[in-house]
Amino acid sequence: MVERHINNTRKFGLPVTIAVNHFITDTDKEMNTLLDFCKTQGVKASKCTHWSNGSEGTKELAKNVAEICEDKKNTFKYLYEDNLPLFKKIEKIAQEIYHASEVVADTKVRQQLKDFEEKGFGKLPVCIAKTQYSFSTDPNLKGAPTGHVLPVREVRLSSGAEFIVVVCGEIMTMPGLPRVPAADSIKLNDKGDIEGLF
Repeated sequence: MVERHINNTRKFGLPVTIAVNHFITDTDKEMNTLLDFCKTQGVKASKCTHWSNGSEGTKELAKNVAEICEDKKNTFKYLYEDNLPLFKKIEKIAQEIYHASEVVADTKVRQQLKDFEEKGFGKLPVCIAKTQYSFSTDPNLKGAPTGHVLPVREVRLSSGAEFIVVVCGEIMTMPGLPRVPAADSIKLNDKGDIEGLF
């Protein structure tokens, strides 16, 4: 999976550095295997212990990011051209980034995309909403699967933000909020300290 992320980032012409979020249950062998693999890919990776050590735990990562930022080369490129039809943009992402074999969408969805194009929104980029647990729409399909199908459930126009949201598989795009917001319990005490953050 790490290799897929590296390759996907490189498709945009971007340099890569990796932050490995270290958990106390991770063994040295696991960490070294991951860090060594990144070296074989020509990528600097940093073991990040910010959870236990604060900013001290991300010094190496900060150094790697600063080095990338100081390199003045601009090699960024888009995955697709603006004038590509919307459905082709979806296919491009599905095949190039997710390694899907095909994209399926019913007539209603395809017609909505055509309507967006006819109304002048065809040059907008697409944003795909799907599970974060897999490159597919199946959260149980781990690793870097290939050859799966990307089902488009619905499309939404975000004209103000200027992109098209493509909803794939079972995903909730806006998290539910509690009836009583957590902010209601945050206050300053008599000493001026904040209480109720956690």
